[in-house]
This record gives sequence, structure tokens and C-alpha cells, in this order.
Amino acid sequence: MGDAVTNPAPQLTTVVKKTQSQPKAASVDFDHLNWLLLKWLIGASLPPSTLEDEWLVSSFRFVNPTVKIWSGERFQAIFSEVFRSMREDIRYFLEQLNSKVSITLDFWTSYEQVSYMSITGHWIDENWSLRKVLLDVCHIPYPCLGIDIYHLLVKILKMYNLENRILCCTHDNSQNAYHACHTLKENLDGRKAGSFCYIPCAARTLNLIIEDGLRTAKPMIAKIREFVLVMNTSSAISADFKYTTESYKEGSWEFPIDASNRWSGNYTMLDIVRKAFKSMDAVIRKHEETLLSRNLLLSPAERNAIVVMHDYLEPFYKTTNNICSSKVPTIGLVLFFMDHVVEMIASRRDSRNIPDWLKSAAEEMAKKARSYNSQVYNIFTYMSAILDPRIKSELVPENLNSDNYLEEARSHFLRNYSSSHFPSVPNGYNSLENEDGSNVSYAEEIARKRRRVSMTAASDELSQYLSEPPTPFTTDVLEWWKVNASRYPRLSLMARDFLAIQATSVSPDELFCCKGDEIYKQKFCLPHANTQAILCIRSWIQSGCKLKYWSSDINYEKLMESAGAPGDCAAVGLDKKVK
Repeated sequence: MGDAVTNPAPQLTTVVKKTQSQPKAASVDFDHLNWLLLKWLIGASLPPSTLEDEWLVSSFRFVNPTVKIWSGERFQAIFSEVFRSMREDIRYFLEQLNSKVSITLDFWTSYEQVSYMSITGHWIDENWSLRKVLLDVCHIPYPCLGIDIYHLLVKILKMYNLENRILCCTHDNSQNAYHACHTLKENLDGRKAGSFCYIPCAARTLNLIIEDGLRTAKPMIAKIREFVLVMNTSSAISADFKYTTESYKEGSWEFPIDASNRWSGNYTMLDIVRKAFKSMDAVIRKHEETLLSRNLLLSPAERNAIVVMHDYLEPFYKTTNNICSSKVPTIGLVLFFMDHVVEMIASRRDSRNIPDWLKSAAEEMAKKARSYNSQVYNIFTYMSAILDPRIKSELVPENLNSDNYLEEARSHFLRNYSSSHFPSVPNGYNSLENEDGSNVSYAEEIARKRRRVSMTAASDELSQYLSEPPTPFTTDVLEWWKVNASRYPRLSLMARDFLAIQATSVSPDELFCCKGDEIYKQKFCLPHANTQAILCIRSWIQSGCKLKYWSSDINYEKLMESAGAPGDCAAVGLDKKVK
């Protein structure tokens, strides 16, 4: 963790504009400039050493020869204190939550070959908004074993006082993460710290399933990608492609075309051949000096294979698009799609129209789908699924939908979300205690009746909710619960906890779309000394937290306003908090 900084906050000095007889460079508050540079480093995920680049420093001096940029050591010290100050605010905020928190794990290795794990907390607040916050970024010492991950998890949960409030952990499908979560469950169950489960990431599973389907086509996709990369960098070739596709009525194409190695880019390569093959062939032949030498023309057999592959994988593309575009990709929604994926694989595998090479791929795809289902189907995911008003019992996958799970869900609901959350309302009469104590036993009798009524009402909430048909898939799940919480006051508490369980360990579009490349580069390129502080601070700012230094919030709006203000701007960016 970052060490505390002992030096005081850099002072924002007063700048006074004076009338000069000769032209003179405008006065600049260099501390203001350095705070803005610090924000830039955080937003771009760049280390402080970036500001030591000779040509960057020369550029600053070209604007103002007297410019003074903080040293790398000073930036590093301020990063550490900002990290410490903001983490304390996050810790205090999480302690005030009155709902369960679910976590997700992500892992990566940097350019320095240092392994990291990020832990993110997810919950639904009282206004029915899904919230998340990065809890920490931890260095995992080599060799990265499950027991190391487990100890880091326990350390972070203790730091934020979440040990007794964690409901679920969604991991990245690795064996080490699986073993860490299994050990954590044993620990929590042994201490009776509350119900806890762990599940694999649906998006990573789906990505691996799709990779199996694409394997045979990868050499052909590489050819198409080479063609697209040339078009993206040549205005002449891209203009020819646009004109040709319009002439052949092969669709409208916008540049640059996604040529990433993610699923979105791979599918786009298939899409070009499926929808604009004549145009692609004509443009390659027209620009033979540039393109023919690269052997980019597809043979008839290759083209046919791409068409078959495109038709086979098109439903997978629609599925990933739906998951990525969903405002809240709940467990219920994702399991609904994953169940459909299993059905698609089975139907295509048994089809007579599918070539043998694709049937072989379908076997591997089916194995991964079955493995995922065996790990994800449990009472926790069942409860999360039925609490999605679009899914309920009707659309829960058949192998998950059982009477035993329904009874377990009912028992869990009555045990954890019934009368304890809603104390009986006083009736306004004072207790009259007779010497024989008769009215005490009568009071107890009344209390027992009330408890039975309360339990029946609680049970009826679940029964009433499940008796109504599912809502349309266009329904905003959290908005639906916000509107209907008064109808289901007890069940809504359970929904707040279980709908926060994450089906994926990272945002689906980070895996399936080119957006993931940028996010990966930002994590991959940071040196070890800056990784934890910069990634955490950046995430906290994106979550709505103010950048904080000691007891002061750094007000960047005021800093920017002061840039053009000639008057007094002393300490304009530091908002002191009165405690």
C-alpha cells in the first residue's frame, strides 16, 4: 500500500496581473499546472516518468521558459497520498452499506512480467442503481497459486469490513482463482459468516466457445484482416471499396473497419466475405501492386468455408451483442442466453448440412458449455435468476429449474428477509401487567399470531411475484423493482442483494469488443511502482469520487476556471473540508 506523505500539500500561490510597459509572458501558477498534469497521468494511465521525457519538457519550456514540473519522486509521493486518502473514503462509504456486496476478480501480467489481480465490489443502492468500486489492485507474487490469491482476498475483505457481507465472487475461470474461491467459501462457511458462492465468468466461457468455432478459419481471417488494415490506412483503397460495394449493392461500410483480434473484429472479417466478397475481390485485383503480392485473394474453397462459418456463428454474434448492450446483464439474462448457446451447438452439431471440420469444433464447444453449466448452476444463481422479472421460473434453464431449488429459495427468503427486517408496528397501548401475569401470556399470544402473519405475508410475496407472468425483455430490471418495491417490501431486499451478483468477471465489451485492447494496454504498460495507485485512483474518479489529497478535495473545475482568471486564485483548487 502507498506510504503516507509527510510534506504538506503543494500551495496554490496567488497570481496578480500587473500592467507592463513591454510584452511579457503570462504568469502561470506551476502548481496548478502540475495538478492538471497529475490528472492527465491518471486519466491516461501513464507513469510520472512520462513527464521526464526530454522533448515534452522542451515543449513546456517553449511555452514558458520558467516552467517547473514536479520531479518524478514528488509525483510518486503525491500519488501515494491521494491513493491512501481516497481509499479511506471508499472504506468508510462501504461500511455504511446495508446490502450484500458481490465481487469480481480479474488477472493480468504486465510488460515487466509482474502478475496482478483486481478486486471490484458490486451492489445495488437504495435508489436501485447498480454501483461498483475497485477495491484494490494487488501484486500476486510468483508463482501465482490459489493460496496466494486466497490470502489476498481475505486481506482486502478485512480491510473493507466485507467478510460478513460478501455474497458471491465471479472469477476468471482459472484453476488458481477457482481454488482460492473454494478455500474462501470453506473459511466463511466454517465461521458461519453468511451465505457465499463463487461462479465462473460467462463472457470468458462464451469467448472460448467462439474461439473453438473460429479455429479452422483463423488463417483465412488473417488474410481478410490484412486487407482491412491496408484499407484503413489508404484513403484511395477504402474509397474504391466504398464505391464498389455501392455498385454491387453489397452494403454500406464505414471506416475505419474494426480489425481487432477480438470477437467483434473476427466476426467483421467474416461479414466482409459473406456480404461484400465481389467488392473485396475486385479491389484486391485493382490494387494488385499493393495487395496481390500479399496473397490476399481467397480461393473458392476458402470463401465457402467462411460463408459456412459466418452462418454458424451469426447467432453467437447476436448473443454477444445483446449481452454487451444490456444495461444490467443479470445472471438470469446471461443464463438464458447461455442455455440458448447450448441448444444452438447441439442442433448444429447434429445437422447433416454441417461439414465434419465444423462438427469437430462443435464437440469442443459443447464440452466447454457443459463445464460452465456444471459450475454455475446452484441455488444462488437460481435465486438471482428468478428475481429477474423478465425471467422468473418460466425462462430459467431446465436443468436449473427444480422444485427443490424453489423450496430452498423460499426457505432462504423466509430465514433472511422476513420479519427481522420489518419489526412489528406498536399498537399505541401501554402494557398492563397483572400480578398473575395473564396479560403477559396474552401479549405473547398476540406476538405469535403477528409472527405467523408476517411469515405468511413474506411467503405470499414470493408466491405472488412468481405467479405473475414475466415482463418483456425490454424491461429495465432495476427500474421495475424500484417501482414495485412497495408491493414486495421484503422480496425487494432480497432482489437488491441477488441481482448484484455478476455473471461476468469483467464488462462483456472488454472481452468481445476492441474497447478491451485499450483497457489492456493501459494495464499492461504501467510499471510496478505506479500500477496500484494509478489504476485505483482512476477507477475511483470514474465511479464519482473526488480526487483527494490529505483532507482536501482537488477541485479541477476551479483550477480550469482560474487558468484564465487574472485575479486572486490562491488555493482555488483545494476545497478544505470542515470536520
